[in-house]
Amino acid sequence: MVGIIFGVSILLFIGSINFFLASRKPGIYPPKKLLKKRAGVFAIGGAVLFLAGLLFSLLG
Repeated sequence: MVGIIFGVSILLFIGSINFFLASRKPGIYPPKKLLKKRAGVFAIGGAVLFLAGLLFSLLG
C-alpha cells in the first residue's frame, strides 16, 4: 500500500516537471499560465502523497 502511494507521488512529480517544461516552450497551447498552475497542483499533490507515504511507513 505504501509503495503505491510513493509510486503515485513520483508520477505526480514527473507530471509537474513535464508541465513546467512545457510552459517554457514558445508557441504552445494551452496558455503558459494554465500549465504553470497545473504544475503547481501536481507538485503539491505529490508532496502531500509523499508525506502521507512517509507517515504510513514510519507508523506501520
